[in-house]
Amino acid sequence: MGAEERNVKPRYGTVNFEKRKHPRFSVDLPVEYSRVDLSVEQGRAINASEGGLLLYLPEQIGMGIHLRMKVFFTMGSELNAIETEVEVVWVDMHLEKDRGDYRTGVRFVEISTEDVGKLKNFLKSLSG
Repeated sequence: MGAEERNVKPRYGTVNFEKRKHPRFSVDLPVEYSRVDLSVEQGRAINASEGGLLLYLPEQIGMGIHLRMKVFFTMGSELNAIETEVEVVWVDMHLEKDRGDYRTGVRFVEISTEDVGKLKNFLKSLSG
């Protein structure tokens, strides 16, 4: 072994930290969603950012599907809701067997300026 080889430090796997455009906040919020011409279903938002939501839904929905959604939350003593169109951007294939929920990531596709303001104020209230 040459001198160069003996002084080489072992290499370890690198960590790839995900860089998010918007900070995420842990939440537990009821949501209602529907596909075009289908009945309204219920799920839960588990975390939220200005860019999208992590949902627990009772059914598996394919990537690229668009949903109409209402997200309900309280600010102070007031009940609020935002309405949005979201796109499914990822689906966790591992079913939460005890709950029957599918973890689903969605991004906001269409949301009114007023509802963006409500969402930003809500998220700001979570950050202290």
